[in-house]
Amino acid sequence: MPNRLLAPQDAPSSVVEFEHGGATLVAETFGRGRHTFLLLHGIGMGRSVYLDIVHRLKGRVIAFDLPGFGEAPEPERTLTMERHADLVAAYLRHTKERPVIVIGHSMGSQIAAELAGRHPALVAGVVLAGPTVNSAARSIRAQATYLLRDLIGERPLVILRGAREYLRGGPHLLRKMRATIVHEAQRAYARMDCPVLVLRGQDDPLAPMTWCREIVDAIPGAELEVIPDHGHGTLISDAAPAARLIQGFADRI
Repeated sequence: MPNRLLAPQDAPSSVVEFEHGGATLVAETFGRGRHTFLLLHGIGMGRSVYLDIVHRLKGRVIAFDLPGFGEAPEPERTLTMERHADLVAAYLRHTKERPVIVIGHSMGSQIAAELAGRHPALVAGVVLAGPTVNSAARSIRAQATYLLRDLIGERPLVILRGAREYLRGGPHLLRKMRATIVHEAQRAYARMDCPVLVLRGQDDPLAPMTWCREIVDAIPGAELEVIPDHGHGTLISDAAPAARLIQGFADRI
């Protein structure tokens, strides 16, 4: 059984493994409240790096390790963004969850968009945080360059947690990165029909302002918020500004 991430003094959590279609995710669920938030991590990450924002959200939170990340076992075949979304949808149906507010960070934003487009009845709203992949930079070299630029200015906590999770991501990390790059998120955006908030750290090179505005223009009624003095890891450390914006978004749904 995977480890709980919350300290003993925190609210009790439950951790389960869920298998569907040959892939397994790990879900940790804790808290209670009016809203249910579903947190989808970025590439190379896992639920352990998002404890700051998890603790700040007021409501019930479900945080995942997606297949091949964190404590979730490596699948035989690397999942596309669409297959990730279908796996998440199968979990939500299995657990009979009410419609959730999906928070997708980086790669997780691509899965969130697919989840909303392919399984709209399961989604009450979507937060696209540091959304990838910029349509003008669809290559591993470009994305790796942007990631290194972002890490130079990041807080040590983000670098340490991120480095640990990237190592846990295993030898198939490049293959997983290719799956994000070939995904055409614009098609998913065109199918979204729910409230959407786009969050961008002011200094985020992986989610440039031109790309975020392109996303907002593609989704009727979508909102854009820019968080000053933050980079791509805006949900990972010093997450108070992001949590306030997400909470306010949720309360308007």
